[in-house]
Amino acid sequence: MYRIVLIAFLIGAAICLARAQDFHVPASATAGEDATISTTGSGKATFYLLGPGVSRKTDVSLGEEIHLQAQELRNAGAYLAIVCSSTCRGAGFYVTAAKPAILTFLVHPSRVPVAQGDAVSGVALPFDQFHNLVLTPVTVNFQLTAGNAPIFSRQVRTQDGAAWFRTSSGKSAGVVQVLASLDDLSARRAVQQVASDPCNLRIKGQRTAVGILVETEPVHDCAGNVVPDGTIVSFTATGSNSRSTVDAPIKKGVARAQIEGTGEASISVASGVVMGNELRIGAKP
Repeated sequence: MYRIVLIAFLIGAAICLARAQDFHVPASATAGEDATISTTGSGKATFYLLGPGVSRKTDVSLGEEIHLQAQELRNAGAYLAIVCSSTCRGAGFYVTAAKPAILTFLVHPSRVPVAQGDAVSGVALPFDQFHNLVLTPVTVNFQLTAGNAPIFSRQVRTQDGAAWFRTSSGKSAGVVQVLASLDDLSARRAVQQVASDPCNLRIKGQRTAVGILVETEPVHDCAGNVVPDGTIVSFTATGSNSRSTVDAPIKKGVARAQIEGTGEASISVASGVVMGNELRIGAKP
């Protein structure tokens, strides 16, 4: 009979101890906001809080709420709460980022040829005021404009904290404004569109005292944009027993070259993969 009573007492004491250390962590918590942990039972206990950037040890009274200060929960991530009396029990909870307060925006490249498919890309990442990446899906609006003319517009839902786009470059050389916006947040970047490869190269030439002077007509790409100075144009002169090539940069929209020789010559022109017309110059009288 004594053993039965003793066993019943020990079981009851164990149940009371478990209840004394029972506690409930928040079902959800937001970075930078206060939170509470409820406890049951009575007596003194030691409370530990472990999480990103925080480590806390506090004496608490069971049966009362444990208050978590906003300063302790600034960093989003996984937290562990532990209550120790005669034994210890632990429970985890997660702190999510607060609402977006910062919009980080990256665009590539900063300089791009016109009329190139999938040439411009960008990614936007929303952060809260504590610099936590906001993982809750939000909608980011991307817009590309050249002057007052819209080129591209798309609304993109973030996935794992990022929203991105990829699109073709426009048809006109110049500065393109790229805007990412989220509610009242916005970030702006600029992309310089430059002329693409030369198109429809045409040359003219004449004989001089020392050879042949040959030059291009103003060089444009296929969309009509002026090809930037410095682009290399190659002139090749082929005679009956000779062949020579002169590489010349475009200056003020035109490339010029002086080719030596007195005999009849056939002159061709090329820039990159683009070929131009062929010019025949007679021999020097």
